[in-house]
This record gives sequence, structure tokens and C-alpha cells, in this order.
Amino acid sequence: MANKAFQKTYTQLEAITKATVSLKATGVSNDELALVDGRLAQVVKTKGELVTLQIFSGTEGIPTNAEVVFLGGAPTLNVSDELAGRFFNAYGEPIDGGPAVEGQTVEIGGPSVNPYKRKQPSQIIPTGIAGIDLNNTLVSGQKIPFFADPDQPYNNVMAQVALRADVDKIILGGMGLTNDDYLYFKHEFEAAGALDKIISFVNTTEQPPVERLLIPDMALSAAEYFAVEKNEKVLVLLTDMTLYADALSIVSNRMDQIPSKDSMPGSLYSDLAKIYEKAVQFPAGGSITIIAVTTLSGGDITHAVPDNTGYITEGQLFLRRDSDIGKVVVDPFRSLSRLKQLVAGKKTRKDHPQVMNAAVRLYADAANAKTKMENGFDLTDYDERTLDFAKDYSNQLLAIDVNLNTTEMLDVTWGLFGKYFQPEEVNIKRELVEQYWPKEN
Repeated sequence: MANKAFQKTYTQLEAITKATVSLKATGVSNDELALVDGRLAQVVKTKGELVTLQIFSGTEGIPTNAEVVFLGGAPTLNVSDELAGRFFNAYGEPIDGGPAVEGQTVEIGGPSVNPYKRKQPSQIIPTGIAGIDLNNTLVSGQKIPFFADPDQPYNNVMAQVALRADVDKIILGGMGLTNDDYLYFKHEFEAAGALDKIISFVNTTEQPPVERLLIPDMALSAAEYFAVEKNEKVLVLLTDMTLYADALSIVSNRMDQIPSKDSMPGSLYSDLAKIYEKAVQFPAGGSITIIAVTTLSGGDITHAVPDNTGYITEGQLFLRRDSDIGKVVVDPFRSLSRLKQLVAGKKTRKDHPQVMNAAVRLYADAANAKTKMENGFDLTDYDERTLDFAKDYSNQLLAIDVNLNTTEMLDVTWGLFGKYFQPEEVNIKRELVEQYWPKEN
């Protein structure tokens, strides 16, 4: 922050709206922080000498002669190894009772990495969840969302990914978390003894929604420190991007901007892209991988938030409750990792691509058999076997409570092939069948 002696102070407001105040001021930059009547605010618009400030906690009770003190810079975060294991709010202040972090002060929300400085991703990020690692393998430097209905346990999945992922640092950006969710994450991380590699930035439902807008930039500034300065593999988990987008729309509506599709601001695409494009694989080995939850309203994939997200990210992971087994699974039909071919069979066992494809094809045959059954048609012996296979496949591999490494996942799948089918029905190359087909069958 700027030296106190150089801070500009004003006491004459031109206009007050539900979320913003406007005044005449000079030498002020966009995104600069200020105190308005003691409340934290940020410059969101400048037009000549007219400056518009967004008040994070709302403008209620602010007088027209309120004192406005410009703080001389955008929001900052102190970055150092001391961040590890800590919980912070949207302003980067500790909320875990620990001391403030010493370190280099960086402005948050900088530009994404020059494409010339990027390297094609080639490292697998294992999560232990077969619906991801087997069918939709994640790659370092990838950006991918979880699409989930609001009643799905997506925060449980995020916590599991955080505890299982084979990376150097995990950074959680929680937006609009309930207090229970916040305490759940804290308890899970502490109980697993994994705090030394997890850093959390949290905005809860009790705090102003507008503060959520700072969370991704805080999380990514911390990620950039570890990926660039320490050459570490960093996984950033953001939940929930729909609540982030809601906060964007609150701000734009209060500023009387004309809304776009689904009452979202017209800048939604670039606001989301600014976050997701921070995912990168650096030539020196460091990387930032982003997994973000996007909750769906009534399963609506065409809503502006998932719709725009799909254009920016490299696939999606789709959670749904499987009525046959009563568990939440990663849906193999609606999930897609566009980068999985960079590692499947190259960084994993050579049979991975064929096993993955054969299992999903058999699962699709089971879906067809289910449709036949529901419409009153007779089932063949093969149909019956695919239905039994699908139940086991869902239970032992697709369910989010499964925790296996990729080799174990492949072995389990081969076991299911051998239990229900003949090699010619599975349609995998003969040399792989000879090597991996279960011997006791």
C-alpha cells in the first residue's frame, strides 16, 4: 500500500447508488482500493475525473460528505512459503488465528501467461477417483469444471481431490461457502494431516457476496508464486463459480448495467476467461491446474455460466446420482477431458486407452438394455450381463468414494470384463487380452 503521507483524501461525493459512490478525483487507477467512510471499496470505473467506487459491504448509511481515502494500489497478497497450511479471507487476511504472512507483496489479478512461455501439458494429475483418472484423466496445466446440481456433494469431492491429488500445493478458493462447508474443509484437511500443502481463501455466506470476486485472484496469485518461483505443481480448486457469477451480476445490476443472458453481465465470458486462462504448464516444470465447481440450476447446461465455461475450459466433469447403486458418480457420457490423450497410455499403462473405451462402450450397451427393459422388450443374455457389469462398474469405479491408483483401476476393470464377458465381446487388441485378461476365467 502507498505511504500514508501520499494517500489522497476527498470529502465530496457526487452520487450514491445501492453499491457504488461516485466522486471527482485525479490520479486514481482502475482496481485501486479506497476507504469510504471507513468501508473498503474498489475503483470499478473512471471517466475523466469522475471515479466510481464499489463499496464491498454496501452503501447504506454513507453520507454525501463521507471521507474517501485512496490507498494507492490494487488489492495485494503477501506471498511466501508461510502461506502453506493457512486459511485467509477474500482480502488475504488470516482467519485461522495465526499471524499475518511475511513475504513479497504482489498485486492480485495480473495478466495470464504469455503463450510463448507455455509448454504443452504432459504430466498426469491423479486424483484417486476412477471416474476422473480412468475415463477423464487430468493433465497438469489443464482447466476443467465440475458441473453439478446444487444438491450434489461437490464440496466433498473437492476435499477428496485436495487430499488425494499428487501435487505439491493445493489452493482452495471458496466462494459463498456455508459456515458448515468451511468447517468441513478445515476439519478434513486437519484430520488428514495435509495442511502443510493446502492454502485456503474463503468467503462465507455471512460475508458480502461482492467479496467473492477477490477470491479467485487471491488463490491464483498464491498459485503463481509456487508455480513460478518454486517450480511446483499447483492444483487450484474453485467452488462455486456460479456464486462468483452471481456476485458479478449483483455488482453490474447495482451499477445499472444492462444485463445479458440469464441476467448475467455482458462481460461474463471475459470475467471467467481471465480466471481459467491462468492454468498453465511452465517449461521449468511448475504448473497451475484449475478444477472449478459450476453448480447448475435445475440441471440446465445451457445457462450462461456453464455455457460460457464450456467454451473456455478443456472439457467438464459431470456429477450425477446413480439410481441403481444410490451413489454419486462421475458420469462417463457427459464428462470429457479434452487433454486425456496426452497422458493416457503414455504416462499410464499401455492398456489404458483401450480399457477405458471398451468399458464405456459396454456401459452404453447397458444403458440401451435398460431402455429396452423400461419399454417392455425382452432382454438377451448379453443385455443381462451388461446390466450386471454396469452396476459393478458404477460401484467399483465411477462412484466418487472410490480411491485407487490408475494401475488398480485398470486391474479392477479387467476383472469385471472377465467376470461378465468373453474376450471377443470386449473387443480389445489380442496382445493386451493375452497379457491382462484374468487367468482364473
